[in-house]
Amino acid sequence: MSLLSNKAVVLLLAVAASLGALNAQAAKATSSSASSQKVSMLGGKFIFTLPKGFVATPLPASSSGASGTMYANETTKTVVIAAENTLPEGLKVKDNDGAFLDGTAADFDAAQRKALPDYNKLSEKSLTLKSTGLGVRQVDSTATQGGGQTLNTTLMAASGNHMAVVRVISRPGDMAAHETLIKRMLSGK
Repeated sequence: MSLLSNKAVVLLLAVAASLGALNAQAAKATSSSASSQKVSMLGGKFIFTLPKGFVATPLPASSSGASGTMYANETTKTVVIAAENTLPEGLKVKDNDGAFLDGTAADFDAAQRKALPDYNKLSEKSLTLKSTGLGVRQVDSTATQGGGQTLNTTLMAASGNHMAVVRVISRPGDMAAHETLIKRMLSGK
């Protein structure tokens, strides 16, 4: 694992390690969002709008400097975690850096296999956002988290000296709604 991948995977692990606590926080959300939530990451290169019903909760900054927001929808029991981190000083990546994204996705997969005994990677996709040319890796998986089986999609992107990770967690029975949300996010809508 390269130094770049080691540092990038820190953000990924921080997101993954927080999931149990996040499920508990999502259940405690008391106010609902009457309007959609617009999310902008990587200096506006990765933008998406979550539909009505998601409540935003800022996440505490991690020791690595990662920051983010959890969006929970009580009705659908869907959680979206959007986190961003600065890469180590002196490291910069292109908007569609295949080697960086491939290494990060591989490191993420390995970390998930260690952390979650029943982790099952369903697919991995290499995508480019049409609106900005930003490269994205999408890893779809299932695992037991927060006391139950979950359907997960993790989106990873980087630009310049920043990396972004978006994790969408749904109930396994909501596959169609989960896929619709992912398509919406990747289309920038």
